Amino acid sequence: MSWSRAEEPRCHGDETAAVNLVVRSKAKDIGDFEVRRALPTVQRRSVGPFVFFDEMGPAALGPDQAMDVRPHPHINLATLTYLFEGAIQHRDSLGTSLNIEPGAVNLMIAGKGIVHSERSPAEARGRPQRLHGLQLWIALPDHAEEMEPEFHHYPEAELPRWTEGGVELRLLVGEGYGRSSPVKALSPTLYVVGEASADSEVLLPEAEERAVYVVSGHVEVAGLVAEPGALVVLEPGHDAHVCSMGPARWALVGGAHVGPRHMFWNFVSSRRERIEEAKEDWRAERFPVVPEDTEERIPLPE
Repeated sequence: MSWSRAEEPRCHGDETAAVNLVVRSKAKDIGDFEVRRALPTVQRRSVGPFVFFDEMGPAALGPDQAMDVRPHPHINLATLTYLFEGAIQHRDSLGTSLNIEPGAVNLMIAGKGIVHSERSPAEARGRPQRLHGLQLWIALPDHAEEMEPEFHHYPEAELPRWTEGGVELRLLVGEGYGRSSPVKALSPTLYVVGEASADSEVLLPEAEERAVYVVSGHVEVAGLVAEPGALVVLEPGHDAHVCSMGPARWALVGGAHVGPRHMFWNFVSSRRERIEEAKEDWRAERFPVVPEDTEERIPLPE
């Protein structure tokens, strides 16, 4: 059970009508650590433009363990990576090579096609390390699906950060609470991370579609008590508060729906034939390579 109805709601008002669906994320072992996938699921394929939601870790890696996601392709989407702990070295076929660290945002816009790898940095190998973060995929709007690929890195200091209702809030993408994020968005997008050190209550900003993912702690969302790993999808047009009963961490995602999308492996597109084309291009090695990471790649799954 990933949620329950609050017997005595702590949040402002009785807002259970604001809840559309509660999705329980599924754990998946990818080698030396575990990820929890909340989107896509049978019950819900997307929330706003977000079509993929993974929580990586939290994982404690030993001296002989590391993150090594070999080069792989993407099309017609953007990836957003945000870390709570640890570091990941990002390399891509544009020639980008840098580490993402806690509090910063990596935005990679695949457009017509990009290849990247994600690995533990050299300086983190050979010693114990921790890794915990969120990686989300955003479906690009129709007019931007085949744009030229781009990569953007936003240091922690550039992102709006403030405290409201006892919660430290970070606006990663979009607009909310009278603030705007510098992170590039190609359609209406909202992404906020909240961290509470004690009991707290905060009203969520409105969006066409919204969902709250509980990372840690017990969180009451619109009158439901949700456990870590739960994604609470909200009905549009209703006020919704998030309350914590002690230390907690959560993420709000949402925005405008971009339309139905097809997905296979790392490919997302509005056109099924475009995915078939990308599959053949990866088999035939027609995608660009990642400089400094050319020795191996992930094969196309059957």
